[in-house]
Amino acid sequence: MTLKFSQTDPYGTNIGSRMYLMETSSKYQMFTLLGNEFAFDVELSSLACGLNGALYFVSMDSDGGMKRFPTNKAGAKYGTGYCDSQCARDLKFVNGIANVQGWNTGSDENTGIGNLGACCAEMDVWEANSVSTAFTPHPCENNAYHSCEGTGCGGTYSEERYNGDCDPDGCDYNPYRHGHVDFYGKGADVDTSKKITVVTQFHGSGAGLDEISMYFVQGGRRIEMPESAYVPGHNSVSAGFCDAVEDVFGDSGKFAEVGGLARMADALSKPMVLVMSLWDDAFANMLWLDSAYPLDRDPSEPGVARGSCPRDSGKPDDVRQSAKNAKVTFSNIKFGPIGSTY
Repeated sequence: MTLKFSQTDPYGTNIGSRMYLMETSSKYQMFTLLGNEFAFDVELSSLACGLNGALYFVSMDSDGGMKRFPTNKAGAKYGTGYCDSQCARDLKFVNGIANVQGWNTGSDENTGIGNLGACCAEMDVWEANSVSTAFTPHPCENNAYHSCEGTGCGGTYSEERYNGDCDPDGCDYNPYRHGHVDFYGKGADVDTSKKITVVTQFHGSGAGLDEISMYFVQGGRRIEMPESAYVPGHNSVSAGFCDAVEDVFGDSGKFAEVGGLARMADALSKPMVLVMSLWDDAFANMLWLDSAYPLDRDPSEPGVARGSCPRDSGKPDDVRQSAKNAKVTFSNIKFGPIGSTY
């Protein structure tokens, strides 16, 4: 599956893309991740600063919301029912109705924001470009699909980021952010100029999640995620890691507030939809992934540097000119019990 960043046809130009894996023509393929592992190959050498080729899971309904909302006659066949931990407000339809009230395109003709948002738990297995990568669980107090309104949504699209009942930041593991600046990138240990195999394991059983770990395979060699320089003894996401990193990095505390890894376990123990996307970031220029962020903190502070991109990089107007041919390819997807996919 190759996703292009920019696509022009006789009717105009489309920026970004988002795809879902289908089981049938009217049902999304569902994955119960807890106790299992998920593997895929990815090629992203053309994704420079400011772009994000993502593969992730969200707690969408398998039918796209048709049963939940009788006014939704389109369903999964037409890609409806999306939700995520940002409580997305850039959706044309929420709760089976048009999100027209308060719709505002602002300065970007390619998108817009309405009053309604769609919230649910999100497991970011892969958010990456050729410079940086991170994997991040984002739980919610209510992990299932639910809606919100206006600033009460929180997340990227609202003035008060932490107003909602989901964690928009999550508890992430980015090797660069944890002190390993030469681990991932072009010519690095994990070389982004070449195809990469990514294996993510969700250790636990029942409704209990012990940890989320990741390793890579490239050139026939298994490459382990390096141990954090700031949280010794950890190279995966666990309850102990998330508690420690919140203190060390000075993160918001929203992850623990909504229930932490225990709430994420609840989401991972139930079926989720696989999403693949390629996008730019009009809100933070993707600096949270590949540069020093937040902008009001010194890059020398622990956890602020997330990649080598300059702080003035990633602006959508610039990216859309310089990266018109950018693309990401996901292939060789495998899913099964831990230890079975590679």
